[in-house]
Amino acid sequence: MALIELCKGQVQLKVVQLTSSMPASDLRAALAGPPDIVIATPGCMPKCLSTGVLQSKSFSDSLKILVLDEADLLLSYGYEDDLKALSAVIPRGCQCLLMSATSSSDVDKLKKLILHNPYILTLPEVGDVKDEVIPKNVQQFWISCSERDKLLYILTLLKLELVQKKALIFTNTIDMAFRLKLFLEKFGIKSAILNAELPQNSRLHILEEFNAGLFDYLIATDDTQTKEKDQSDEGGHVDSRKSKKHPKAKLDSEFGVVRGIDFKNVHTVINFEMPQNAAGYVHRIGRTGRAYNTGASVSLVSPDEMKIFEEIKSFVGDDENEDSNIIAPFPLLAQNAVESLRYRAEDVAKSVTKIAVRESRAQDLRNEILNSEKLKAHFEVNPKDLDLLKHDKDLSKKPPASHLRDVPDYLLDAKTQEACKMVKLARAAMGNKNSSRRQGPRRKFRKSDPLKSFSAEPTKRAGKGRMKREGRNGDDTGKHKKKKSL
Repeated sequence: MALIELCKGQVQLKVVQLTSSMPASDLRAALAGPPDIVIATPGCMPKCLSTGVLQSKSFSDSLKILVLDEADLLLSYGYEDDLKALSAVIPRGCQCLLMSATSSSDVDKLKKLILHNPYILTLPEVGDVKDEVIPKNVQQFWISCSERDKLLYILTLLKLELVQKKALIFTNTIDMAFRLKLFLEKFGIKSAILNAELPQNSRLHILEEFNAGLFDYLIATDDTQTKEKDQSDEGGHVDSRKSKKHPKAKLDSEFGVVRGIDFKNVHTVINFEMPQNAAGYVHRIGRTGRAYNTGASVSLVSPDEMKIFEEIKSFVGDDENEDSNIIAPFPLLAQNAVESLRYRAEDVAKSVTKIAVRESRAQDLRNEILNSEKLKAHFEVNPKDLDLLKHDKDLSKKPPASHLRDVPDYLLDAKTQEACKMVKLARAAMGNKNSSRRQGPRRKFRKSDPLKSFSAEPTKRAGKGRMKREGRNGDDTGKHKKKKSL
């Protein structure tokens, strides 16, 4: 969509974007014209044909090019029936393009359904040159820790600023994302959550704010993990009173965090929870190091995740060259620095209960629905007011303790202090020293030692003021001064 908007400035094109949630009146108004380019989900076009918004004959006569992006995911998202209905009205002379990052049985099935005598262009291999699974400009690191200590380790990485900002943090469940956000809030670390549970307008605004640098940490829920879990739950046919009392929020099946979203200037990807397969790892790491920029990934691996981690290492590793695509231990993290924060982290982690997570999740969803629906008309008239919306607000009912915001110097060893300086110097060299977060005007205060600057003698300014007061109160004080001066 961004590329098309750029082209619109050079070429006069009418571009419309349609979704299946739009009412028929909005669809009819958008297609009036008609447009040159239509961007829609596979479920939207059959809806337009079935409701009479589009006529089959006019659609077949006007369609010249059909592009299906992320073809390997369309069938897995449940669009098979919609694509079959769409294929019935695609004219023979239409040029069809299928774009896919991987080859699978779903791609082959979709190819037979849509394409006629296709030409396949494979980009990973050109001649004898083999493309890398993960580019060399992305450094890959891992940290071995227990499942219980993951909160402690990510606190150490973020609080001591041992990783470059901006950072994208992946979790496998929405509950874990909220638990992590609540935990980081206690230490004054701002973050936002992006998941399929939020309204579409809120997701787009969160992404825009993150890309603009208004906050440094975005916690993203891996949509593939959520969908697989939901499918397994549905297959079990297990009903409970608890699930009826707290029904699950409906997730947007058209939303994906790992793929299909353009994250900009992400310097670090953190796998707080490991993905279920190697392909998921590659797609997560692909969010950084884009456009030939440098990037890094840090994976927190528990003993239960070592099996999948070994599979990932063998998948991304290059047997022919041992120096490439090696996931190395994270070098800047000293064990002493981790242990120095253990007491604080474990004490705060106890306060982040399941009840607190559930309440915060419901509160965040209510806030985002309010921002998305009730204020939509207002923002259309006053677009600048969008800057007042913040998605990284604290969800905890109690404000974070002041002593948890800063880490005293006596808790940091020499190695950790040196590592922090290295990361800050690298950030300054990249021009990312200061965040563009909304901040008010700052006043500069000169630091001074009160023991050294303390003096019992009155200041000159105070002396002058006292003399003036004396001159005003006394009748002949001024005369005496003149006589003395003479």
